[in-house]
Amino acid sequence: MLLDTASLYYRAYFGVPDSVKAPDGTPVNAVRGLLDFIGRLVRDHRPDDLVACMDADWRPHWRVELIPSYKAHRVAQETESGPDLEETPDTLAPQVPIIEAALDAFGIARVGVAGYEADDVIGTLTGRATGPVDIVTGDRDLYQLVDDAKQRRVLYPLKGVGTLQVTDEAWLREKYGVDGPGYADLALLRGDPSDGLPGVPGIGEKTAAKLLDAYGNLAGIIAAIDDPKSKLTPTQRKRLDESRPYLAVAPKVVQVASDVPLPPFDPALPGVPAQPDLAAALAHRWGLGGAVERLSSALRP
Repeated sequence: MLLDTASLYYRAYFGVPDSVKAPDGTPVNAVRGLLDFIGRLVRDHRPDDLVACMDADWRPHWRVELIPSYKAHRVAQETESGPDLEETPDTLAPQVPIIEAALDAFGIARVGVAGYEADDVIGTLTGRATGPVDIVTGDRDLYQLVDDAKQRRVLYPLKGVGTLQVTDEAWLREKYGVDGPGYADLALLRGDPSDGLPGVPGIGEKTAAKLLDAYGNLAGIIAAIDDPKSKLTPTQRKRLDESRPYLAVAPKVVQVASDVPLPPFDPALPGVPAQPDLAAALAHRWGLGGAVERLSSALRP
């Protein structure tokens, strides 16, 4: 089980009241919410391995070089070295180090790699897996990794993590008319304002799905631009032709990386907290006794 950690703690932050605070008044709603999310996931699914995948760089420079608008609207401050600072709620950012310390205390593998997003870590781990993979994320971009033959699916939280949309190929085809790899092509054609991806003007989700159904994939659509016998409308042909520079670079931006240089780590689901004293200290310092006990209970074999 691979956790898109930032996606989940954002959901926890907005799903758990900010009245949940430490004894000193510091909000810890995202921390408590995430620990309870993980506990519920472990109880319901009992994965052999569990990895909390982290955003070491939420806006990698190599993606921005290809599409400068990539996540540009979410930049709070640009930095000359290291990741740009992302706009986050004032009371969420201070909770992230507590989340990281709690994951370490429990011995839940926490993996982030400089220059890459959590999506890329997830893509690399998914590609290396020899057995079934469940990806838990509130980010639809990861639908591209769905693969029934390899037993790879996305668990998308609809309400907390008690209600999860199980995203497999049948669900994708019914909803979008594409399979996993086809979702990446669909996303780059229609664009995604939340990620600053412009898409092809005039090509929305339904039109993108129809084009992919007719021509198979992005390469087939590009080939159709130059084929006078293709059934592209004049407007579609013109817009796609004018978008060639974007279409040439968008796949590398939209597709998750599969070759991230991962550090050594132990993905095995812990049965007890790896650092019980640290877990106890965090519970006391931040008023997280209930959440720590619930997760500890869920981890017990």
